[in-house]
Amino acid sequence: MADLDPSLPWLDALKWDADGMIPAIAQDASGRIVMFAYMNRDSLQETLACGNAVYWSRSRKRLWRKGEESGHFQKVRSIRTDCDGDVLLLEIEQVGGIACHTGRESCFFHELNGDRWVPVDPVIKDPKDIYQ
Repeated sequence: MADLDPSLPWLDALKWDADGMIPAIAQDASGRIVMFAYMNRDSLQETLACGNAVYWSRSRKRLWRKGEESGHFQKVRSIRTDCDGDVLLLEIEQVGGIACHTGRESCFFHELNGDRWVPVDPVIKDPKDIYQ
């Protein structure tokens, strides 16, 4: 793969997939990965404009303003890309401490134990109380 070309305009320097998407990892200040999603050009530009994470929802087929339903917004502190320019890393402040729609701190709460995935992180808030 070719390295990121810093001479290109910032959006053009990124390597978008065939659908115009780029993977985005959300990491809190402690270093914990709390979420993975996709962004397109519009969602990345809106993220920069408003300061909160905006993703592309592949299931909804529209921009997804993280926290629009739950109130659990992600304030973006910095955006980085890897050496190839094909992945984004968002350093975020997770408002309310809940990133996952299951009411957990992180979407990465299943751990492989033998031949089974086991939920290892507690539910902070019942999703029924979040999505009313």
